[in-house]
Amino acid sequence: MDVGPVLWVLSQSLELKSVRRGRAKPMSGVMKRMGMLFRAKANKALDRAEDPRETLDYSYQKQLELLQKVRRGVADVATSRKRLELQLNQLQGQSGKLEDQGRKALALGREDLAREALSRRAALQQQVTDLETQHATLQGEEEKLTLAAQRLQAKVDAFRTRKETIKATYTAAQAQTRIGEAFTGISEEMGDVGLAVQRAEDKTAQLQARSGAIDELLASGALDDPSGTHKDDLQVELDRLSGGTDVELELQRMKAELAGGSSGGQQAIEGGDGSEQPQAGPRQEPRDETPRFDKQ
Repeated sequence: MDVGPVLWVLSQSLELKSVRRGRAKPMSGVMKRMGMLFRAKANKALDRAEDPRETLDYSYQKQLELLQKVRRGVADVATSRKRLELQLNQLQGQSGKLEDQGRKALALGREDLAREALSRRAALQQQVTDLETQHATLQGEEEKLTLAAQRLQAKVDAFRTRKETIKATYTAAQAQTRIGEAFTGISEEMGDVGLAVQRAEDKTAQLQARSGAIDELLASGALDDPSGTHKDDLQVELDRLSGGTDVELELQRMKAELAGGSSGGQQAIEGGDGSEQPQAGPRQEPRDETPRFDKQ
C-alpha cells in the first residue's frame, strides 16, 4: 500500500489547522520538506515503473485521437458547406422564379405584381449574398482543416516510424543488457545461480583438501586405520615385491613338477610293461652281528 498520498493528506490537514491557529510559519517549512520528499519518492517510483515503449505507444494513441478529431472537424465543415450550397441552389431557384413572375406580370400589365415579385427577389438576393459569404468562409476553413489534417497525418506517420525504431532499439539494448548481466553474473537471476555454483565449488574444494590431508596423515602414520585396509607407501611396495617373489617361486615349483613327471614316464617306457618279475638272487643268511669274545 502506498502511504505517500495518505501522509500528504495528513500534512495538508495539519498545515490547515496550523493556519487556523496562527502557527503556519513554524509548520510551513516542515510541510514543504515533507511535500518535496513525497514528490521525490513518487517521481523515483514512477521513473522505475515507467516503460518508454508504453509511453511512446500512449503518445502515438493520443496523436491518432487528435488526428481523428481534426478529420471529424473537416467532415463537419464540409457538411455545413454542402448544406449552404443546397440552400443557395434553392434560393437561386426561387429568385429565378420570382424574376419570371415579374416579367409575366409586366407582360399582363400588372406593374404592381411585377414590383412585388422584384421586391421579393431582392430580399432573396440579399440572403443569397449572405449565404455565399458564409459558403466562402466555410470553404476556406475546410481547406485550412484539410491542410492541417494532412500535415498532422504526416507527423503522425513520422512519429510512428520513429516510435517503432526507438522501441526496437530499446528492446535490443534491454536484451543486450540482460545478456551481458547474465554472462557477468550480476543479474538477479544469474546472481543466485553464480552464488550457488561458487558455494558448490568451495565445498568441493574443501572436501578434496580434507580427503588429501587424511590420506597424507594415514600414509605418514599420524592416523591409524581401524579397518586395516589402508597401507602406507612402504608397506605397499613391500607387498608388491613379496607378491612378485611368491609368483616366481610358484612358477619354479610348477616347472619342477612338470620336469619330474616327464622323467618318470620315460623310465616306464624303457622298462617294459611291468608284467615280468625280477629273478631272486641267492638267499643270503643274515649275519650274526653279536660280538664275540675270546676265552682267555
